[in-house]
Amino acid sequence: MSPKNLNVSSKTHKNLLNNLRDKRILQAYKKFEKILDLNQDFVVSVSGGSDSLALSFLAKIYSIKKSINSYYFIIDHRLRKNSSSEALSVKKLLKKYGINSIILKWHGKKPISNIQSLARNKRYNLLIDQAKKLKIKNILTGHHVDDLYENFFIRLSRGSGLNGLISLSEKTLSDKVNIVRPLISFEKKHLNYITTNVFKSYMEDPSNEDNKFKRVRIRKLIKHFQKDGLDKNKLLTTIKNLKDSNETIKFYIAKNLKDNSYIYKDKRKIILNEEFFNQPHEVTFRSLSEIIKLVGNKYYSVRGKKIDTVIDKLKGENRIYLKLTLGNCIVYKVNQSIIVLKEH
Repeated sequence: MSPKNLNVSSKTHKNLLNNLRDKRILQAYKKFEKILDLNQDFVVSVSGGSDSLALSFLAKIYSIKKSINSYYFIIDHRLRKNSSSEALSVKKLLKKYGINSIILKWHGKKPISNIQSLARNKRYNLLIDQAKKLKIKNILTGHHVDDLYENFFIRLSRGSGLNGLISLSEKTLSDKVNIVRPLISFEKKHLNYITTNVFKSYMEDPSNEDNKFKRVRIRKLIKHFQKDGLDKNKLLTTIKNLKDSNETIKFYIAKNLKDNSYIYKDKRKIILNEEFFNQPHEVTFRSLSEIIKLVGNKYYSVRGKKIDTVIDKLKGENRIYLKLTLGNCIVYKVNQSIIVLKEH
């Protein structure tokens, strides 16, 4: 980098750091720094909304102070007419404040149903691919505590199990990359304050007011619940208690996998003994789900109903030999042993 560019970069960094003179922003950064606690390079997911712009600012300050690299990616889902121009506007806004970013585009046929869920999956796939190319193990997203509440009610409305209800945690592992949510304990109003004072503007996604999306309807329902006395702090305590219970179940899942399965080195074949299925249903269910993800090399778990159907058949059928397919895998029952193979 030339001396001139170094001076420009130094000046830009100084201007960004000057925002910490605001006591409210400084307090938010100190909280962010304590939660993130990373000494490795990381990727940041940017949408252009106030949440992700606040994340971009806090992450940039963190990378400056810790002398580590941060990479910013804007996802253009190309689901709306103006999405590409909006992504470019966000890129220019970040550049103005010394944050370089790259736009990733979703190419190919777009869905006509379950749009938000599929778009989220595609977004993670694109980000994980970039992280792997950069040999980076951590991706930061802008999810905050309001998203946590929304996710809880959405999963509740779908009849999700314990693992689904608390799925939006501070850190999850996906395809050997950590999805980190350092803002998960921040309220949206505090993030709006940071973005408004640092960037002066942000993008409004019109889909956030579109009632055809379940998330929007749930968000509005939560506001009605609040008017009727919903205590978000008590709800957060409930979610934390569920997480504690989930950790206990995860312990027994790990024990079941260790004690009652044999995994071949290439991970294309796993043998399960009879005891594997003699566990409480939730332990058996999630153990088999992990096996299918591993052997089938799938990013997301197979739908719960399909796993339940296979478990019922494996436990209920008295036949010596049984062949089933599930999640890119072939499941054989031979006497009392179960063999799971990758489907060719």
